Amino acid sequence: MAKMSQAAGLHRASLPKLHDLDVALELMYYGWRGMTLEADEYLAKQGLSRPHHRILYVVARRPDIAIGSLIEILGISKQALNRPLNLLLERKLLTSKRAPEQHRSKLLRLTEAGRRIEQKASDHERRVLREAFDRAGASGAAAWIAVMGAIADNN
Repeated sequence: MAKMSQAAGLHRASLPKLHDLDVALELMYYGWRGMTLEADEYLAKQGLSRPHHRILYVVARRPDIAIGSLIEILGISKQALNRPLNLLLERKLLTSKRAPEQHRSKLLRLTEAGRRIEQKASDHERRVLREAFDRAGASGAAAWIAVMGAIADNN
């Protein structure tokens, strides 16, 4: 599959540097886009987008997750979750059932179709990471994980 290297006419070297950390910021932005490009193209063919994939990704790892817990993990509002969640439920990629101990709480679980879509989209991303880690070597991969862990801890 051909990669689109210039979204909106920009590429990594086209932006002026205003701060010594701009290179790292650009690598973060463009790296994310490079990692998710094929997954996003696949999701678009399924009529889905990045927010749908984030929901499927979390639910795949936390079956029977309560909607409140999903909101907390994703760090979004209930309103922001509503539209993508409803589409996933309508398309039968997720199921929702009442929690036995808390009838006001709904628990989410992937259907087999949801599992296939999540796995294929995530596989695209895992492949990009694996190739990058192979190129960077074990110490580069470990350093990347350490940096991303430190950034993630800011949440």
